[in-house]
Amino acid sequence: MFDSLTDRLSHTLRSISGQAKLTEDNIKDTLREVRRALLEADVSLAVVKAFVDQVRERAVGQEVSKSLSPGQQFVKIVQQELESIMGEANVPLELGRKQPAIILMAGLQGAGKTTSVAKLAKYLREREKKKVLVVSADIYRPAAIDQLETLASEVGVDFFPSHSSQKPVDIANAAIKHAGIKFHDVVLVDTAGRLHIDENMMTEIKDLHKAVSPQETLFVVDAMTGQDAANTAKAFHEALPLTGVILTKVDGDARGGAALSVRHITGKPIKFLGIGEKTDALEPFYPDRIASRILGMGDVLSLIEEAERTVDKKKADQLSKKIKKGQSFDLEDFRDQLQQLKQMGGMGSLMDKLPGMGQMAELAKGQASEKEFGKLEAMINSMTPKERRKPELITGSRKRRISAGSGTQIADVNRLLKQHKQMQKMMKKMGKKGGMQKMMRGMSSMMGGSGGMGGGQMGGPMGGGPGGSFRK
Repeated sequence: MFDSLTDRLSHTLRSISGQAKLTEDNIKDTLREVRRALLEADVSLAVVKAFVDQVRERAVGQEVSKSLSPGQQFVKIVQQELESIMGEANVPLELGRKQPAIILMAGLQGAGKTTSVAKLAKYLREREKKKVLVVSADIYRPAAIDQLETLASEVGVDFFPSHSSQKPVDIANAAIKHAGIKFHDVVLVDTAGRLHIDENMMTEIKDLHKAVSPQETLFVVDAMTGQDAANTAKAFHEALPLTGVILTKVDGDARGGAALSVRHITGKPIKFLGIGEKTDALEPFYPDRIASRILGMGDVLSLIEEAERTVDKKKADQLSKKIKKGQSFDLEDFRDQLQQLKQMGGMGSLMDKLPGMGQMAELAKGQASEKEFGKLEAMINSMTPKERRKPELITGSRKRRISAGSGTQIADVNRLLKQHKQMQKMMKKMGKKGGMQKMMRGMSSMMGGSGGMGGGQMGGPMGGGPGGSFRK
């Protein structure tokens, strides 16, 4: 997300951040580039104008002129104004004291509404420790009811059955009554998707809203529709009292225009981002963290939270003790690390959240894909336990057997063994002075080059190529 915008803005702002003095001319030139970058990211013209005007007003005032480092202060203003446009702070769900709390989900057809219901149900069950019931009031698509039932089973929440012969209001009321008897904390009501702003369908959802009086009415919208997403959300809000927005398919939106436009146009906060197809691919929306990522500064807080949720602490402790004792990092350990990375969204997702790693993140997304991880795991799984513990045993005939058993080439096995050796060296360095910095240098060289994740160099702040702060 924001890939092209991040590239443009970070390049533009880098040229001004080192300025000891800001003038009308260099502010004007920089703002022109910022404006162009935002428009190319499909941000609404009204939002771009308001943003640029506000940055200009602050930049030419006392705030910057009295600063010890005006260029850096200017970048800080840009970041603060990005946060302001997106809502300044995370707005959590307001579930109130009434039980069960009711959340009504609305949106256009194809926006990912039913999937978002399942994702939100899982989020509430796992992170908020709520007992959740989901129900479909989409009487026009029987397949939507079946889909929600399947997803509910997958994420471990209760499903209330409904049928296309029933009325949406009757379905919702019956589900809420059932939830009260079974002591559910939250009822998520999926509604029929609309292909456009249809008057009859809008009347139906208004009646449903009036009947169930939800604590939250969330509008699900596809981020890839750009500023149209914000305009559609505005039209829905005029017909329905929305309390927030879920922006879906964010991982496929390289521009980011919707995220920057929705709050300003609708006045309603983005509460969640859908960042993938999996049922755990839902993140609370934090404007400050997103602004930081847009400017190429990373998102370490989200990375830490993700690690706390997904990393197997027992295995991590065992590996730490093993390395401290000077024991070798074997291929079993390597496989564990690959599995942890997959759970955190892969190397690309990890790098995306680290400051100054934009170029490496792009490389990682292209090369360290799920397919690549799967290939590495298949090769390790094709080895005997003894081979995993002692990779030096793997020579000619063993390599042929492993490549045949995993459906790979001998060159792939050679590359895996080379990567493992690099990881071994990195692990040894971690326990020494400056270990983390050395590990990151090793990781950067491991991620570079052609042929999957194999060896070579790369540019960027962490790499060995042009502009890199580390050299081989």
